[in-house]
Amino acid sequence: MQETHCQSGSFLLYIADMKKEFYLILPNIRSCHNVGAMFRNADAFGVTKLFLVGWTAQPPKPQIDKVSLGAETWMPWEHRESLEELLHELTQAGMSLVALEQSEKSIDIGTWTLDTRARKGVALIVGNEVHGVALEILALCDDIVHIPMYGQKESLNVSVAAGVAMWEVSKRFHA
Repeated sequence: MQETHCQSGSFLLYIADMKKEFYLILPNIRSCHNVGAMFRNADAFGVTKLFLVGWTAQPPKPQIDKVSLGAETWMPWEHRESLEELLHELTQAGMSLVALEQSEKSIDIGTWTLDTRARKGVALIVGNEVHGVALEILALCDDIVHIPMYGQKESLNVSVAAGVAMWEVSKRFHA
């Protein structure tokens, strides 16, 4: 594993209290504002660590810092070049891989059941703003979940969707 970035030692006490790990994986996210929003959301919903993959922007960057309001300084994060390698590593470590994507096999996140008993925790993968989660990545996941859309648009901004998904996972994870 690569070095984890975190500027606050108090977070270690929080991690010690958690029974399972909860990771957020951000592959090739174009917008620094989206990355900043997901740092802030991750803090709010009890994410243990963020993985910034590929060309996803990394702190410090003014656009990330502006939106995250400091969360990038205490939330542990790590940069990885290869999403596939990271997912294989997490699977080997006992993590359940869950992709947030609309597909023929996706489950309504509101009815999805998170089974953390046999796993070390969950890694939530969100997709690129334009292309979503690639089919070859979906094939590596244990579950694929989607957020139901009731309006004319068929998707949400990635940081908004990630926030909704983190809330749903958090409700099940911390119950």
